[in-house]
Amino acid sequence: MKPAHQINKDKLVQIISEEARRTGFSGVVQVTEREHVLAAAAFGIANIGDVRLNQAHTRFAIASGSKLFTAIAVCQLAEQGLLSFDAKILDILPKQEFPLFDPAISVHQLLTHSSGIPDYFDEEEMEDFAALWKETPMYTLRRPGDFLPLFAGLPMKFVPGGRFHYNNAGYIMLAMLVEAISGQPFTEYVEQYIFLPCGMKDSGYFELDALPAHTAQGYIDSSNGKKTSNIYSIPVVGGGDGGAFVTVADMHKLWSGLLEHKLLQAETTALLLTPHIYERKDSYYGYGVWIQAGPSEKVLKYHIMGYDPGISFHSAYYPERGMTITALCNKSNGAYMMMSAVEGYLPVG
Repeated sequence: MKPAHQINKDKLVQIISEEARRTGFSGVVQVTEREHVLAAAAFGIANIGDVRLNQAHTRFAIASGSKLFTAIAVCQLAEQGLLSFDAKILDILPKQEFPLFDPAISVHQLLTHSSGIPDYFDEEEMEDFAALWKETPMYTLRRPGDFLPLFAGLPMKFVPGGRFHYNNAGYIMLAMLVEAISGQPFTEYVEQYIFLPCGMKDSGYFELDALPAHTAQGYIDSSNGKKTSNIYSIPVVGGGDGGAFVTVADMHKLWSGLLEHKLLQAETTALLLTPHIYERKDSYYGYGVWIQAGPSEKVLKYHIMGYDPGISFHSAYYPERGMTITALCNKSNGAYMMMSAVEGYLPVG
């Protein structure tokens, strides 16, 4: 990235504003170098009915970006000696719930999307996430175990450890693992042992039918130009594979807390951030986090992302500069293009 003295804050804000205007971005963007906020800007509407605008402190859903929280929770339990990454998941969860699953599936394989289990929403085979809820109403999905009828009786896709294949159901099983070992509901565990230590006071797993104040409603653009709420398109409350709500400030606190070892010891943090499995080109996956590597496998950025109907999210940490960029959006698209525009001015490498 450009040296700090070459980063013109006014120019950075201009780039963000122009991208928001060009794409109709609705959300919040924050760029931080170490503890210094270089830019923070909000655009669009949080709630159409109230004509309530998005603000810097508005909370947004982050969909699959929440998988990092699940991975941290599993790592915390491993640090306490309550499980190992090589442990077989069906030695902990009830085998009878997963009659066709390979008993060799490990915690590590679930964390790295290499388990081979079937998914309730396979992103390589399915296009319409909302179509899932025609047979299983989304308002019935409030705990990790509620998802089991969607995938637990299906056959394996490939031999455990065979390859990377992004999988949401694996993180549902990891949330069940956290509940089984900790004795707490998964969302309560994350709020107590991840959000609280980091000072993420505005973050949580909120129910879509009871959103708290200062929370953006997700909106879907229909073909007739009408904007509809996403409340009937995603599970009513988040869990192991996604669904948390955060602010841009809280996401910066999460990166800081993780890297300053407020959540995990240094050795475990390094393990979480290790490029465990190759995805494609210069992209690898750690535990709940994507990793972009450059020449000589030098890590250029750690990043998380999430997409659902009415939700798009990207957040990244760039180790060379100690910089974070977060884009929260309450539309189905927009976060990636915003991140790309900002990275274009603050080039990686």
